Amino acid sequence: MSTRIAFLKGHGTENDFVIVPDPENAIDLPPAAVVALCDRRAGIGGDGLLHVVRSAAHPEAEEMAAEAEWFMDYRNGDGSIAEMCGNGVRVFARYLQRAGHVAEGDIAVATRGGVKTVHLAKDGDVTVGMGRARLPEGDVTVSVGARSWPARNVNMGNPHAVAFVGDLADAGDLLSPPPFSPAAAYPDGVNVEFVVDRGPRHVAMRVHERGSGETRSCGTGACAVAVAAARRDGADPAVTGTSATYTVDVPGGRLVITERPDGEIEMTGPAVIVAEGEVDADWLAGAAG
Repeated sequence: MSTRIAFLKGHGTENDFVIVPDPENAIDLPPAAVVALCDRRAGIGGDGLLHVVRSAAHPEAEEMAAEAEWFMDYRNGDGSIAEMCGNGVRVFARYLQRAGHVAEGDIAVATRGGVKTVHLAKDGDVTVGMGRARLPEGDVTVSVGARSWPARNVNMGNPHAVAFVGDLADAGDLLSPPPFSPAAAYPDGVNVEFVVDRGPRHVAMRVHERGSGETRSCGTGACAVAVAAARRDGADPAVTGTSATYTVDVPGGRLVITERPDGEIEMTGPAVIVAEGEVDADWLAGAAG
């Protein structure tokens, strides 16, 4: 009889994920297996995969085990490894709550971008402490076809290029990664956000996520956009001494981003588990082979 592997499906502002619970890190998930699971026609379908592992059981997270029991071993839809995924952390925390591993309130989640503090609110929203942004120096440009825009280089544990444009249609189809320069700015690729203004401290964005293509939402991208907008608007909290809160509309919904004077960034938004089931281990092995 074939072995069955449990999975769940969830999303945060329609940035969707396959969730594979594996507390003891016993399931082999090579890139081809991740691609097969995330395939929207031949698999379950998702922008990425959340591999749920106890920190003590994963070599990349065991040093964080004293701070966070659970490690989000995040994979992009193309099977590549990512440092961090803001929407993914919210969905990851929602799964831990559903499984009875955590309750409402504050929890810690280990990621390749460090330990993140997550608050599960009674109203259903989830707030994630996203850490501080780094803003590497140097000019960056992103392009779509013959058009180019200056972009702000923002690192949220993963790299972003934020470009303010006149219309979200300027981003094109986002099927392939928008070219950027200089190449040395992002040696491992970059997430590119195209942003328009909707009102005071209210913006909308589209994003090409490295390894996934255009997604319906990107949590770290929304944070990068809010940071870039605050600098553009003269609202840098480190300068003004006042927190800056931006509403960021994404194709899949709305996120609220707050940057405090100490540089810490919080992201609030929904996280939903929509289904659970099992996959055939033989099918997965064959798809990965």
